[in-house]
Amino acid sequence: MYIECGHLRIAHQLFDKMPKSNYCRWVVLIGAYAKGRFYKQALNILWEMRTEGVKPNNYVLPSALKACGHLFEWRIGQEIHGFILRSSYECDVYVSCALIDMYSKCGFVDKARKVFENMIEKDLVSLNAMVAGYVHVGLVKEALTLVEKVNLMGLRPNLVTWNTLIAGFSQADDSLMVDELFKLMRVNKIEPDVVSWTSIISGFVKNFRNNEAFVMFQNMLNSGCFPNTNTISCLLSACANVANMKWGREIHGFAMVVGVEKDIYVQSALIDMYSKCGCIIQASILFWKMTRKNTPTWNSMIFGYANHGYCNEAIELFKRMEIEEVEKLDHLTFTAVLTACSHGGMMELGKNLFESMQEKYNIKPRLEHYACMVDLLGRAGKLTEAYGLIKAMPIQPDLFVWGALLGACKQHGNIELAEVAAKHLSELEPEGAVTGLLSNLYAEAGSWRSAARLKKLMKKKSKSFIGHSWIEAS
Repeated sequence: MYIECGHLRIAHQLFDKMPKSNYCRWVVLIGAYAKGRFYKQALNILWEMRTEGVKPNNYVLPSALKACGHLFEWRIGQEIHGFILRSSYECDVYVSCALIDMYSKCGFVDKARKVFENMIEKDLVSLNAMVAGYVHVGLVKEALTLVEKVNLMGLRPNLVTWNTLIAGFSQADDSLMVDELFKLMRVNKIEPDVVSWTSIISGFVKNFRNNEAFVMFQNMLNSGCFPNTNTISCLLSACANVANMKWGREIHGFAMVVGVEKDIYVQSALIDMYSKCGCIIQASILFWKMTRKNTPTWNSMIFGYANHGYCNEAIELFKRMEIEEVEKLDHLTFTAVLTACSHGGMMELGKNLFESMQEKYNIKPRLEHYACMVDLLGRAGKLTEAYGLIKAMPIQPDLFVWGALLGACKQHGNIELAEVAAKHLSELEPEGAVTGLLSNLYAEAGSWRSAARLKKLMKKKSKSFIGHSWIEAS
């Protein structure tokens, strides 16, 4: 109960007061941490459990594997798998399903499939876990093939199976297949529910088909299906995508009418929507009125402040989060605060936070963190240091990383490094606008011959495009 309400310290104090001989306390705390999405804490308690010589059982193992999957800790997951095999827990269907889920979330879908195939008795729970695994890595056709195969063997898909397939094909932007799945569901006498409709709406939003998301919402209402908090959150994301305040206010009003405005996920989506629509004051009012905040709530507000130029406010909010909600810091929190440092020209603070993220919070830098750091160093004129950071990256730099360097080179007139960044960008995005940017840089530096050469190259590659904007007039 305390973990569900966000009071981790009190929950842990109660745990410490319970007799050490009470095995149930480990089961409850690890399970509660995993359910509450505090995955690091769940694994820390598992480690504490092992150091005290207490072996996890089939009630603890699924929660531990769930934590591994969400943290991409596949090495720890493999160690747990080894323990499962030595302890003969692989026969437990929930343990096997947790293994399938863990391997799938970590990108090892072949290992997940092997666990599934080695199961002596396959049921709908294991089938749905494997289907979800395929969908998670984008192998939606393989998921459908598996369902068809087990269906011939007599294992009939249920509502969860259909919804997972619908979610997969929706995310893949395959509307024709989604329509076909809807028909097949009804043929099999299974009526689409709120999850089915919301999955389609979510797919439209992800693929920036925002108008179609609202049309589908109308179809959902016409079918007699009532939206839930996830539906409302998806629609608010659609409003944020196109910065449409009018739609956003209408959905906000709808949320109030149906009584879901106070839901923490709806409130987080409202803050994000108002921030992206330029109404940072309204977003701030909503944020401070909230009695309970989750990680997306804090992140949305820090991002909102940073993107509107309120960089000091973003930093102060991050510091407050560090004090009050240290357990809720994640990789997006640091992306938000590093963005604030970059926009505010706070180079030293940004460098310290980048180090703190790794050393204090054990969060491995992702591409977005490196892009923020390159932008931060680039704005400060530390181009050589920014390029050195890129060369030292343990992962391949993407468009945003090289783009940040090229932008900084243009700002400071560094043609030599700009050519390096442009070369890498051209390889990643051959049809991009890199040539034009480099041509302008040559012209500004007085290198007219190089500028003319690039303009000729641009004319050869040029194609006609119709201009469109995702921004809707409010």
